[in-house]
Amino acid sequence: MTPATTPETAPAHAPASAPVLDVRDLDVSFGDVPAVRGVSFEVRPGEVLGVVGESGSGKSVTASAIMGLLPSSARVSGSVRLHGRELVGARDKELNALRGRAMSMVFQDPLSALTPVYRVGDQIAEAVRVHQRVTKEQALVKAVSLLDLVGIPHPAERALAFPHEFSGGMRQRAMIAMAIANDPDLVICDEPTTALDVTIQAQVLEVLKKARDETGAAIIMITHDLGVVAGLADRVLVMYAGRPVEVGTVDDVYYRPRMPYTVGLLRSIPRVDRGAQRRLEPIEGSPPSPAALPPGCPFAPRCPLHVAACDEAEPPLFETGPGHLAACIRWEDEAASEAEAAEAEEAEKETQAPAEAEEAREAERAVEAAVPRGEPVLRVEGLVKDYPLLRGAVFKRRVGTVHAVAGISFAIREGETLGLVGESGCGKTTTLLEILELARPQRGRVVVFGHDTARLGPAERMAIRRDMQVVFQDPLASLDPRMTVHDVVAEPLRTHGLGDSGRRVAELLTLVGLAPEHAERYPQDFSGGQRQRIGIARALALEPRLLVLDEPVSALDVSIQAGVINLLASLKVRLGLSYLFVAHDLAVVRHIADRVAVMYLGRIAEIGAVDAVYDAPAHPYTQALLSAIPLPDPARERSRRRILLEGDLPSPAHPPSGCRFRTRCPKFRTVLTEDERVLCVEAEPDVLPVGEPAGDQGAACHYAEQLDVVQPRRNSR
Repeated sequence: MTPATTPETAPAHAPASAPVLDVRDLDVSFGDVPAVRGVSFEVRPGEVLGVVGESGSGKSVTASAIMGLLPSSARVSGSVRLHGRELVGARDKELNALRGRAMSMVFQDPLSALTPVYRVGDQIAEAVRVHQRVTKEQALVKAVSLLDLVGIPHPAERALAFPHEFSGGMRQRAMIAMAIANDPDLVICDEPTTALDVTIQAQVLEVLKKARDETGAAIIMITHDLGVVAGLADRVLVMYAGRPVEVGTVDDVYYRPRMPYTVGLLRSIPRVDRGAQRRLEPIEGSPPSPAALPPGCPFAPRCPLHVAACDEAEPPLFETGPGHLAACIRWEDEAASEAEAAEAEEAEKETQAPAEAEEAREAERAVEAAVPRGEPVLRVEGLVKDYPLLRGAVFKRRVGTVHAVAGISFAIREGETLGLVGESGCGKTTTLLEILELARPQRGRVVVFGHDTARLGPAERMAIRRDMQVVFQDPLASLDPRMTVHDVVAEPLRTHGLGDSGRRVAELLTLVGLAPEHAERYPQDFSGGQRQRIGIARALALEPRLLVLDEPVSALDVSIQAGVINLLASLKVRLGLSYLFVAHDLAVVRHIADRVAVMYLGRIAEIGAVDAVYDAPAHPYTQALLSAIPLPDPARERSRRRILLEGDLPSPAHPPSGCRFRTRCPKFRTVLTEDERVLCVEAEPDVLPVGEPAGDQGAACHYAEQLDVVQPRRNSR
């Protein structure tokens, strides 16, 4: 076993031409803190290199170093060559001539990257005129054609709009148009889809593929989403603690990983194609601080294959196969364990699944024995929430109404988890807030533990709040930084007049997987996953019956997210809890929910048991959502039939007549006849049972038809 003599070898299917970008031994430090250590890779024309890793692994710093966008306090060494031209140490004037023409970048937040006081078309035209000798009129014509290329509807009109008038997906498409305006040879995409809904993400990824095909540019895709990389990249570079730990073709890295960190990442991802609820395999611990790296291998404290030799020296990249490198002295053991895992997969399904199913049935029987059958802990009936649309600074006048929630109904039974999913702006959070307020709704009913919230007095409302708690999306923002963990967790106990908080706090911290001695620390002393566990401990302090969870894992890295999902699943069984789980990630919902409700523009589009809805969705919107979720499986991701939606979510202030989804519905646009479309335009569909025999699944579609868009996962090894 010898280390590789070169950082990597081009895969067999890569273009034979010289590399567009050649990075060798790139180091970046800020003061005494190393952010990037010895990064080496190359990208050839038309090739897509995926760079993945957890937050703080050095991905974005590497991109900024290549573009020459680091602050003056950063120290950069090594070599970055663009078509053989050295960029490290180059003057700003030289870099300015290259940025936007030979190489360009698509940033994570397009609203921050676009100037708010200039029209979108003018900003794209400016990028053209800086590098090409064209008139202003010619540049504007080019800008309109670029907007059309990236799929902006009515490009001539939208070119006159300002960035704030674009949706998030349209802004990101405009950024891609600007990036390819001068036919660059290299496009660096830094988390370009992170802040986007899954349907918009699918559109943006299609635009990137089209841009690569049109320009022949090499693309570096920086992301933490391994599903995105699986369907887009040719090769993958995995980073950890500032350096590459595995490099190879996308098939090698996904199907034959040799670095335990890569294996852990792949095993911790919630997969929408897994039929039964199964525990994820999180990576224990947290990534090390760049200022205090452990001796030897940086991953050793979290590694399941750790031995004493791992602490002696940091391993180089060993060649584990043609063009496949891994920074692990035990990569051969990892290969053997992967083979054993593949052979044991089918046996595991046969032996563990019945045991898990029996355990779940026992828990369900225990809950049903304690609670009258059929009585939900939460029932929502025809809930409506409108907001006035006002104009004027001093003398405000009402000019319209925002229909945030437009008559939704669902119920949650004791010990059950309902996942509430949908795109941003569909009304999920408004629904959650209406439930938590425990007040009379504008229209409809909210019944919590058998009590109508419209008839609650102050004392009853206080008592119900004890049984219904909430876990927020951002754990750091929801925890007071001036309070110790003990005070944070004990606050509900004090509010409700319960004593002996010391012992109870210790019990709660142990319950969520933290040590009792952590009670004396402050929230900022913990990682994101640990802070979310503190938030869960606070929510459990009063022994509630119902937990409302608002995107509880969306802000966490995938390896940390898996541990929190497992914790919530185990707490539900142990404590008999019910969950209202609000999320936009349908893969996470499949792992934790019993039933799912899909919202679109203030209405429920489809509702039913998780397996029924995921295996055979009946509403075209649910089908599009599920088909847009990327799978961390290159072969399946490349061969999947994707249902792409056109346009963005309409404004809730001006919802379409009839079916609210018809303006984006592929069935309405391409399948239905003119006579059939009349019903969609004139009548709003109700949620009606679908399937034979009719069961729990219902869809709000006049022409509902069950379709399998997520086939069961097969062994790809």
